[in-house]
Amino acid sequence: MALRLYNTITRRIEPFVPLAPPRVTIYTCGPTVWTYAHLGNFRTFLNQDLLRRYLEYLGYDVFQIMNLTDVDDRIIAEARKAGKTISEHTQPFAEAFFEDRDYLGMQPAHVYPRATGAVESMVRLVQDLLDRGVAYRAEDQSVYFAVEKFEGYGRLSQLDKRELKVGARVESDEYSKENLRDFALWKASTPADEAVGAAWDAPFGRGRPGWHLECSAMALEELRSRFGIATLDIHAGGVDLIFPHHENEIAQSEAVTGQPFSRLWMHGEFLTVEGTKMSKRYGNFLTVRDLREEGVDPAAVRMLFFQTHYRKQFNFSDASLAAAGKGAERIGELHQRLLATVGGTLGGEPGEAGALLERDVGRALDEDLNAPNALAAVSNFVTTANRALDGGEWSPAEAAGNLQILGRVTEVFGILPRRPAEDPELARWVEGKIAERQKARSAGDFSSSDAIRDELAAAGIVLEDTPQGARWKQRGS
Repeated sequence: MALRLYNTITRRIEPFVPLAPPRVTIYTCGPTVWTYAHLGNFRTFLNQDLLRRYLEYLGYDVFQIMNLTDVDDRIIAEARKAGKTISEHTQPFAEAFFEDRDYLGMQPAHVYPRATGAVESMVRLVQDLLDRGVAYRAEDQSVYFAVEKFEGYGRLSQLDKRELKVGARVESDEYSKENLRDFALWKASTPADEAVGAAWDAPFGRGRPGWHLECSAMALEELRSRFGIATLDIHAGGVDLIFPHHENEIAQSEAVTGQPFSRLWMHGEFLTVEGTKMSKRYGNFLTVRDLREEGVDPAAVRMLFFQTHYRKQFNFSDASLAAAGKGAERIGELHQRLLATVGGTLGGEPGEAGALLERDVGRALDEDLNAPNALAAVSNFVTTANRALDGGEWSPAEAAGNLQILGRVTEVFGILPRRPAEDPELARWVEGKIAERQKARSAGDFSSSDAIRDELAAAGIVLEDTPQGARWKQRGS
């Protein structure tokens, strides 16, 4: 089977066909860093991480963009309350997001554009929309998108224009719009904005970007500068972003480019607590750092989220998290048992159980990323493998082949529990080698750097280069 994904804009599951295979471009709406991202946010982020991992498993060359919104109404209000600039207020929460991302084992996006760093691109986009006559400057000096001027408005949310609600993040009477359905592209600066450093000069008046404008400008900037295109393969986010955010992104992007903004739109459902959406507004949210402080293994969190399809709501509970943790431990124990069985055996051919595992996981994920069915196949393999090992049915070579498949499959999900290095001498040696490698890289001596990586790999140490520096783990941990 070939990969098929549910496309929100067509409301059907359809074959995934990227614009220029094997390249796949993905834009994922990231956090608004006015406070800590909660588990509901990370459910969406982790399902996007699964999508990317599976695409890479299939052999696609993925380029992922994830934005950080660091200027909006809430951020300005919180910064004023704290007596800080918006950058002073958001920086700690941006750093916390990256810490949480790394704790959960998410693949880092290739770029993390921030709204405040892309104002120049936003100003150009607004000016282009004004020049094309699909935007206007109102009496209050703010700039709005004229919804009536864009024929396709409402395609994503499938709402008739007569049913549409206000598209901006402000009350309708705060700005002098010509039409209540029009949304703000550029908000005229106020004393409150100026006080916290949230105002920029522009040809159409000093002000700040509207929330919806940010993602369009940042996505188009990356696509045009890197690939010379204006269309994403996949745009992903939570269902709460379908309207108005993503609907408005489509309008302002396509009104300029005349091309589809994204070929496919993916939206994940909410995480709930006792039936209520997890939200800062309702005060019922948990953060990743809450779980980290409790000593929860990130594999348990990933296992928990992937046991429910991304398009279905999931109700969080401590009991479900504990059960997911036991499931991850069961997989980790089999992984260690296979390592012990393999011993020094190199290579190996998988038997029927391993081939069946890879086939069933592929079939499940190919059908709209059906992680629950894929994990059921993993669970069946664990049972089969333990029974075979108990009966001495697998040779070291067959165990080695099946171990390789289990490793590939669990890497897609990132659900192997973490094991701390048991040998402090080994840890010191590895850290010393990493320091040597960094010194060589800084000096431009990449041959020595590669040699050190190979030396570590020969010792069973896997390196991962991240924006925060090199991380390491023992192979199989």
